[in-house]
Amino acid sequence: MRWPRFSGSGHVAPCVSLSLNSPGLLSLQPSQAEDALPVEEDKEEEEKERETTPAPTPVPECPMVPPLAGVSQVLGASEMSQLSLHLPPRVTGYSWSLAFCTSRDGFSLQSLYRQMEGHSGPVLLVLRDQDGQMFGAFSSSAPRLSKGFYGTGETFLFSFSPQLKVFKWTGSNSFFVKGDLDSLMMGCGSGHFGLWLDGDLYRGGSYPCATFNNEVLARQEQFCINELEAWVLS
Repeated sequence: MRWPRFSGSGHVAPCVSLSLNSPGLLSLQPSQAEDALPVEEDKEEEEKERETTPAPTPVPECPMVPPLAGVSQVLGASEMSQLSLHLPPRVTGYSWSLAFCTSRDGFSLQSLYRQMEGHSGPVLLVLRDQDGQMFGAFSSSAPRLSKGFYGTGETFLFSFSPQLKVFKWTGSNSFFVKGDLDSLMMGCGSGHFGLWLDGDLYRGGSYPCATFNNEVLARQEQFCINELEAWVLS
């Protein structure tokens, strides 16, 4: 290989002679030459794959089981964790104390009222019926004998069917909770109660009502209670 010479006229004299077979010059085979070139098509395909591949969905943190004082015969840790996410913010972190359960205190609404004395609330009522269905209610006030309805808009109904469904206050009326000697009622509208329990805590019923715009909580509108618990949150 010879380098160009400059003539007196200022023009470059083209006297370069290149040969791929010249000594000292690297000779590339076709396959090597192709590998040496940047492959733009592969880069474009990689960019397209990155654009079309959806970003991974963040895995939500597992809700924690609230601190418990007692053992539930109705709800497991998973159900308790799910319910805790729907409780009012003011009770976040409160411990759950088992104040009443039918297996220990008997099937009696009056016994429930007695166990609720001294508790202002809030209270979580949970039950399992003859079909194994789990449902209940959160009340901002503890169940008690009353002449009329009481409670606040924090009150709600829920059902695991089998996924958790929560029915919160619609604002249409204030028929939250009412207790007498013969029954405990929660939610009302057009003569139907969202949830009612009889004086023996053996039979109950659930109907759609205007207070919560709820579905029937059990598989049937009328049911028999196998187990009922009242948890005080404090």
